[in-house]
Amino acid sequence: MNTILFRTGLASLAAASLLIAAPAFAEMQTYKATLTSAAQVPPNDSKGMGTLTSTYDTATKKLTWSVTFSGLSGPATAAHFHGPAAAGANAGVVVPQKDGLTSPMKGEATLTDAQAADLQGGKWYFNIHTEANKGGEIRGQVTK
Repeated sequence: MNTILFRTGLASLAAASLLIAAPAFAEMQTYKATLTSAAQVPPNDSKGMGTLTSTYDTATKKLTWSVTFSGLSGPATAAHFHGPAAAGANAGVVVPQKDGLTSPMKGEATLTDAQAADLQGGKWYFNIHTEANKGGEIRGQVTK
């Protein structure tokens, strides 16, 4: 009888440890980018600069970000994450900045698996557009 109880107890303990271990695969990943006019494709002569910091939660697939910037040629007219693209290449918009185009910008989005893979692979960049620089005034590659 004690042997049966012991085996049942071990089986319960093993099952419980699997449940506890499962969330260990979730991770909070931090990403950053330095936004400059030299990184824009093509580059321009803007004195603007900025910094993006972001966090990606692998469990919820939620990306949150904050962007501070200054020195642009005028007010920001748009801002986005673009990809997939290596530094020096252009790509389409994957996640737009929806609310507020003043510094600091803040936002969040839930990513698809493909978007998350591109983000994690360093294939996204963030840029800010102005009236004088419709294609983008400052840009930075998003890296871990």
